[in-house]
Amino acid sequence: MPDADEIRNAQRAAWDGLSAGWEKWDSIIMDQLRPVSAAMIERLDIAANQRHLDVASGTGEPGLTVARVAPHGFVVLTDLAPEMLEVAARRAAQQGIGNIETRVCSADDLPFADASFDSVSVRFGYMFFPDLRKATAEFARVLRPAGRLAASVWIKPEDNPWTTIVMQAIASEMTVAALDPDGPHMYRCAAPGQLTALYAEAGLHDVVESDVGVELVTRSPEEYWDMISEHVSLAVAALQQVDEAARQRIRSRAIADVSAFEQGGAVRVPGAARCVVGTR
Repeated sequence: MPDADEIRNAQRAAWDGLSAGWEKWDSIIMDQLRPVSAAMIERLDIAANQRHLDVASGTGEPGLTVARVAPHGFVVLTDLAPEMLEVAARRAAQQGIGNIETRVCSADDLPFADASFDSVSVRFGYMFFPDLRKATAEFARVLRPAGRLAASVWIKPEDNPWTTIVMQAIASEMTVAALDPDGPHMYRCAAPGQLTALYAEAGLHDVVESDVGVELVTRSPEEYWDMISEHVSLAVAALQQVDEAARQRIRSRAIADVSAFEQGGAVRVPGAARCVVGTR
């Protein structure tokens, strides 16, 4: 099994490679994930002068929204992948957000002093950390007393057809390796109570879990395919292993299957995430 440094290096390369797809499809991705960001921010109870840390920020959310909610505060966006943070910085500039900075670092080795932040957010990053316990301990360490940690993770695949449709199409052409329950992947933290136990071990209390529905909306089945095949890590990695003919067959099947979700001139595919909040 790869060690933590090998996992981080592989993830850095993978997410740098995905950054163009995330920027290209930014508006659709942000619309899909907005309910999760809103739930996290509501539970963090952001003040106007909040000092906030956003971990695994990717292209900037929910950190950029926190920065707007806290105009007299400050937000630090962190990620392993510098290319993703460059997208976040461009998005901040386009939106006129100046009270942020970006920092390339690992979640389990944060370059910040104890009790540096009023709140910490981790939207869809937890599942990929090499050491979940070490990362959670770091989040607790940098929180001030009474500060809050909010994280979100994807729940089971069958509740997220927006990804399973394309993965089932891929599986019709190649053998897809079973996901390692202890290794980084999209559904690693799907089990109820998993993050709650990590929070408690790190000394957090008043932990609350709640599920949040999302909806991926595209203009057509073809747009669904284009988007998913360019930004979802599981799909992108698998598609790199097939030839062009197989890719076209996968595309045809995914488009046919997702057509079942067409309604009102758009394709609307549901999904579900879990939001977990605790207090230092």
